[in-house]
Amino acid sequence: MLNPYFSNGTKSEQSLVQSLINEQLKMYGVEVYYMPRKYLTTNTVIKEVIQSEFDNAYPLEAYVDNYDGYGGQGTILSKFGIEDKDDLTLIISRERFETYITPLIKDMANVELSTRPKEGDLIYFPLGDRIFEVKFVEHEQPFYQLQKNYVYQLRCELFRYEDEVLDTNVDEIDELIDQTGYIQTLSLFGPGIGSTATATAHLCASGSVQEVFITNMGKNYTSPPQVAFSSAPSGGVTATGIASVNYNYPGCWGRTGRVEAVLITNAGCGYSQAPWVSFSGGGGSGAAATTGICTTGSVQYITIDSGGSGYIEAPSVNIGGTGGDYETFSSEIEFFDDTREFFDNDQTLNTNHDKATGVSTINSAGVVTAIYLTNAGCGYTSVPEIVIGAPPITGTGQTDVGVGNFCFNEVITGQTSGTTARVKEWTASGPTLEISIVDGSFSHGEIIVGEESGARYMVSGLDEYDRVDGFADNDNIEYEADQVIDFSVTNPFGMP
Repeated sequence: MLNPYFSNGTKSEQSLVQSLINEQLKMYGVEVYYMPRKYLTTNTVIKEVIQSEFDNAYPLEAYVDNYDGYGGQGTILSKFGIEDKDDLTLIISRERFETYITPLIKDMANVELSTRPKEGDLIYFPLGDRIFEVKFVEHEQPFYQLQKNYVYQLRCELFRYEDEVLDTNVDEIDELIDQTGYIQTLSLFGPGIGSTATATAHLCASGSVQEVFITNMGKNYTSPPQVAFSSAPSGGVTATGIASVNYNYPGCWGRTGRVEAVLITNAGCGYSQAPWVSFSGGGGSGAAATTGICTTGSVQYITIDSGGSGYIEAPSVNIGGTGGDYETFSSEIEFFDDTREFFDNDQTLNTNHDKATGVSTINSAGVVTAIYLTNAGCGYTSVPEIVIGAPPITGTGQTDVGVGNFCFNEVITGQTSGTTARVKEWTASGPTLEISIVDGSFSHGEIIVGEESGARYMVSGLDEYDRVDGFADNDNIEYEADQVIDFSVTNPFGMP
C-alpha cells in the first residue's frame, strides 16, 4: 500500500511538468504545420479512403527526435524506380494539441477524430520543405510520469501524393503540391476567339503545276519526305510542295508510312512541260509521282491575311469560280493490291473547266496557319475569292467563352462530357490549364467552366497524362523505348 502522506501525481505537479515540457518545446522545437485529413469518400466495405482533402494548416511547435538526420531507408532504387523512404519522428505537447487544435477542428465536417493527432494526417516540416504523413501516434511514452502523459510522439513517413486535395492557403505548402501527381494540360481558346480566317489567292498566267499524281506510295516512311520539282524555265518560278504521309494505310500489313498525296505550297509558273517530282529522306523509299500542268490561268499560291481564331479543326477552303479556256490532265490509275505499286498511269487531255481546291492547317491555338493547294485549277482569268469556313464558336450564345481566370484547386466541369478535374496551374497567356484528379475525359471543343471563378473556355487541345515528381522522366523514357519497340502504329509481334 502506498504511503498516504506523500503525493505522487497531484494536479499541481502534473501541471508543472506539462508547463516545463511546453516551454522546452517552444525553446528547442521547430514550428511545423499540422494538417487534419478530411475524409470525403470512403469505401463502405473495407473503409478504404477514396478521396480526402486537406484545406487547413495549423502552426504547432514540435521537437525533432531524429538527432542524426532522417530515419528510414533514405533514397533507394527499387523495381518501381527511385523512391524516397525518409522517416521523421516529432514530439508535440498533448496539452497544446487539446487546447489549440481540437477546438478548431472538432465541429468540422468529415474530420473523424479531433481529440488527438491521428494516423493519416499530414505534417509540413519547414526545415526540409517537405510534407510527411503521420503513420503512428505513440501516446504512452514517456510512460505515465506522475500518473499522466504529456506528449504525443508522431512517427511520420514522407508523404506520397495520391490525388488528395491540398488547398491550405499557406503558400509554402500549396506550392509544394502544385506540380505533383498526374498532370493533364488543356490548351484553351483565349479572349478574342471566334473570328473567321481570311486569305488571298495569287495567279499564274500560264504553266503552273495543276496537280500531282502519286504513282507509287512507297513504304517505311517514318516522317514526310522532302518533295522536289524540276526547275522552271528561265523567268519562271519553280514549284514547291510537301508530302502527306499516312501511317495507317489500309492493307499496309505492318509496313509504316506511305506517301498519300503531295500538297502544293507554290504551283510554280512558266513551265512549258510537266516537271518531274522526286522524294528524298523520311526514312522510307519507293515514292514516285507525276504532274500535270495548266497552260492558262491557275492559282499559284495562297497567302493568309488573318489566321482567325477559335478553330477546333482545320476549316474548309472554297476557292472561287473559274473563267476562260483551259486544259488539264486527269489520271486513270490501276494498282496491284498486294504491293500497292501504281502502274498504267494514263494521262488524257480534258477540256472541261477545273476549279482549284485546297486544304488548310491550324495550330494548337486554333489559328489557321497555311492553305495548301490540292489542285491549282485551270482557266482562271481573274483572282478568285478565298472563302474559309467559320470557327464553330462564332455567333450568338458564345460571347462569354474565353473569359475569366481559373482559381487554384477549384473544380472545373466539361459542359458536354460532364468530366470534372482540379486546377493545378492556370496560365492566361496562351491560354493553358494544368489539371489533376480528372474524372472522365474532356472532349475536344467542349466548354469548361470553373466552379468558383466562373471562368469559361473552350478546349482546343489535350495532352496525355504525365507523372510529375523529382525523378520522373516519362516522355524521354517513352521516346527511347519506342525506338526499340514501337506499338503506336502496329503490333510488332503480329496482327492484333
